[in-house]
Amino acid sequence: MFDDVSSRCSKLTTLSYSTSFSLGINFLHDRFHDPIYAIYGFVRFADEIVDSFQGYDKQKLLEKFQKDTYESLEEKISLNPILNSFQATVHKYKIEKDLIDVFLKSMYMDLERKDYDVKIFNEYVLGSAEVVGLMCLRVFAEGDEDCYRRLKKSAMKLGAAFQKVNFLRDIKADFEGLGRTYFPNIDLAHFSSEDKKNIEIEIGKDFDDALVGIKQLPKGARQGVYLAYVYYKALFLKIQRIPVERVMRERIRIPDTHKISLMVESVVRHKMNVL
Repeated sequence: MFDDVSSRCSKLTTLSYSTSFSLGINFLHDRFHDPIYAIYGFVRFADEIVDSFQGYDKQKLLEKFQKDTYESLEEKISLNPILNSFQATVHKYKIEKDLIDVFLKSMYMDLERKDYDVKIFNEYVLGSAEVVGLMCLRVFAEGDEDCYRRLKKSAMKLGAAFQKVNFLRDIKADFEGLGRTYFPNIDLAHFSSEDKKNIEIEIGKDFDDALVGIKQLPKGARQGVYLAYVYYKALFLKIQRIPVERVMRERIRIPDTHKISLMVESVVRHKMNVL
């Protein structure tokens, strides 16, 4: 019963924070729902600590979260339901502790850094996004090492694409609210159309590399991952069409009505095998 409650907490977290990922998960095979909810809940709570808990000692909270995470992995239980469902997923699918270490390192970077050079930016994206893609791939591969190795690069590229689109979407809030400048060698006080275009070229390549792997995913995972890809690609294309001044002024989003049409289109394309 406690494990069931833990899983439902992870699901509630996902539903509350991300309609796009929630809908994507609905199109995965049922056996993948709980483990992907568990991964999302874990990374979301860590992200909340560094982004949202203003007025609290974020360093202390993140250190406690890390300690509780490692204890849950060692003891195979936690009274924190999010961590309890996560540790169960880690053990069941043999997710490497190294991936968790790298992820948490990026969370600490958000406490310490406000701007990034190319090397540190790549390190941050690796930890905050690419290894999350690898955690999910561990679930989808279900112990098939050949599948995992073959699709590893694409899973990382998909995570990177999602994260960089998030950076563009949230560029105003990150810069003005948190004082962060993620994209390297960019002066956001003088963010230009050329700067934006160069970033978009890089993201476009990430999406292209990701799609190669999505087409090769196991059947039970392919449609849900493709739907998440379609949502984020649509958001990316919308941002591409919008002038830099507007991107710096507001948070761009896809209306729910458009998401529904994208969902229908993605289902049709998947059934026809024309991804």
